[in-house]
Amino acid sequence: ADEDDVVRLLDLLDGVVMVGGADLDPRRDGYMPHPAVRPMDARREDFDRLLAKHICARHMPVLAIGSGMQLLNITEGGTLFLHIPEDLPKAIPHKDPTDLAHRHALVVEPGSVMERVYGDGEIRVNSMHHMAIDDVAPGFRVTARAPDGVVEAIESTVEGWVAIGTQFHPEAETASALDVKIFEEFVIAITGEQPAMKLVA
Repeated sequence: ADEDDVVRLLDLLDGVVMVGGADLDPRRDGYMPHPAVRPMDARREDFDRLLAKHICARHMPVLAIGSGMQLLNITEGGTLFLHIPEDLPKAIPHKDPTDLAHRHALVVEPGSVMERVYGDGEIRVNSMHHMAIDDVAPGFRVTARAPDGVVEAIESTVEGWVAIGTQFHPEAETASALDVKIFEEFVIAITGEQPAMKLVA
């Protein structure tokens, strides 16, 4: 797809969910290559970066998941850790190749979408990443962290811009019923109405 196609596509939509995938190529953002990084297909990354650029430029509602959140952060001027075990050696495990259902606790910030979704009880979310947000982009705030401080969710502080990012995957088979409420909150934020269909995990 070329840039005109992306613009025409976005003109038809009320909001976008940017799903995750393989890793972003760190060389595109001025980082050295890292042996733990497994970059996504170049054409997919070209498209995702173009999409993110236009979503951010028009402050279009976006729910960005996994590497989608990392791309949202990079596009708006933030930075990334390329490999948590090296960059944050005291961090808890955020990925277990032998357990796709690996989970860890989540600590949410008051007054956030994450708080509306999860409340203040014990929360555990799936975790399958080795990259993470380092510096949060201007115009965003951290709204959930793992117990070790690793950023797990961000939300826009720009007036009128619905932009939510989650490092965990509320769309995955390993998601909980509570995780699915993130999509309901996203729809409500865009339309002001409860979704007509009940979303289930």
